[in-house]
Amino acid sequence: MELTEAREKLISLQEKMSAYSHALGLLSYDGETTAPRGTAGNRAHATGILTEEVYRLSTGKETVELLEFLEENRDGLDEKEKRMVHLLLKDIRFMQKIPMDEYIEYQKLTVESQDVWVRAKETSDFALFEPYLTKVVDMTRRFARYAAPDKDAYDYWLNEYEEGASRESCDAFFARLRERLVPLIRAAGERPQVSDACLHGVFPEKQQEELALFLMKTMGLDMDHVGLSTTEHPFTTSLGSHLDERITTHYHEDDWSSSLFSVIHEGGHALYDTGSDEELLYTVLDGGVSMGIHESQSRFCENILARSKAFIRYLFPKLCEVFPGQMDGYTWEDVYRAVNRVQPSLIRTEADEVTYSLHIMIRYELEKRLMDGSLSVHDLPGEWNRMYREYLGVEVPDDRRGVLQDSHWSFGAIGYFPSYALGSAYGAQFLSHMKKTVDVDAALEKGDFAPMNAWNREHIWRYGSLKTPGEILEIALEGEKFTPDEYLDYLEGKVKDVYGL
Repeated sequence: MELTEAREKLISLQEKMSAYSHALGLLSYDGETTAPRGTAGNRAHATGILTEEVYRLSTGKETVELLEFLEENRDGLDEKEKRMVHLLLKDIRFMQKIPMDEYIEYQKLTVESQDVWVRAKETSDFALFEPYLTKVVDMTRRFARYAAPDKDAYDYWLNEYEEGASRESCDAFFARLRERLVPLIRAAGERPQVSDACLHGVFPEKQQEELALFLMKTMGLDMDHVGLSTTEHPFTTSLGSHLDERITTHYHEDDWSSSLFSVIHEGGHALYDTGSDEELLYTVLDGGVSMGIHESQSRFCENILARSKAFIRYLFPKLCEVFPGQMDGYTWEDVYRAVNRVQPSLIRTEADEVTYSLHIMIRYELEKRLMDGSLSVHDLPGEWNRMYREYLGVEVPDDRRGVLQDSHWSFGAIGYFPSYALGSAYGAQFLSHMKKTVDVDAALEKGDFAPMNAWNREHIWRYGSLKTPGEILEIALEGEKFTPDEYLDYLEGKVKDVYGL
């Protein structure tokens, strides 16, 4: 085979894979948004057939020989092609170690598991979900043993979601967070509590949707390529390429802030994905490189930008317009303090910035034990409730607001949760470097995300998956080492401002 021909086949292979990804993504998106009840089995059937085609394409003789030839002749490839070959071979080596029937079974299982999770959450019935989650955990452990028999199963999956992450590194990271967050939460709790009354009332879904669309446009999302829908658990998905991005939210009529921050969070993910260079289109390099870097963008938009004084000042007149009469008697300062109130709570996605990482620590500790077998799925709700009592001092009233609140485990995303806390810390350190050239507050007071988007595009988004997470951090931090301390300093500053410490 000539190298020129092989390079052309490399592009053709990725275009075909992207088309399969688009089809599977649409099936998943439909299942979580508009599909009728009772259709999970039908989607699982279609998913199984498509997954088998993907497996055969990926592990077939022609594909493997092509990629091995390109790897052997990597000196004749450019930077992008080398990275493409590396990522494709990495995925294929994993798939080759998993028996095809088990791989297909797992894909079908997660379709059904997500559907059952929704019903279990609605009825607060963990027992309904338990057999599915038991199978998911078992297969997740088994796949890790297939892929890396000499490696700890949880270490394997942590590294898959954030390259370089391990139990050792996460233990050290969370220990540092706990060391400074626990006394900070205690100090805030000893002060007169901030009122969040301005967030509550009756806010019709139609008006909240109007606000959501306004926020998407304010953030600079391309509304011709980014859609919004509703679902039980908000998420973002790319359908085949960065040209088709879907975000979802969940409207709570008694709290306008819940959807607002979920839209901005998911919008941050969409900004990252749609910010990939055009030349990466329909390749494995199109879209974000890791969940830690991805969450740095979503959490950056949701918290560092959207919960800032400057942005709340800009937003407040719009709130008064969208919710006429509802904001009477309140000021932008009231809203600013309310959305930055420090209050241990039940729901991760509703948590304030300061207590948020404690929610992540609980999930991290539970996942470690699920993966090493020291905790059974059957005992998970009890341990969840015990740890919420221990870490956050709150009593869990039911499974819906407890162990069933997140969708991640239903589709096998065990090892994902630490990325939220890592991403939050990355974002705070990005901010200090961004501020060297961008007047962030001045831009936010005008509702102008363009300067921050331009900085992120230059340092993070445009690379897609061309660079490793470590290389992205090196570029964005200008060679400075990552540390959680800037994030902790940021949180301390926010608490001192809100609570007058």
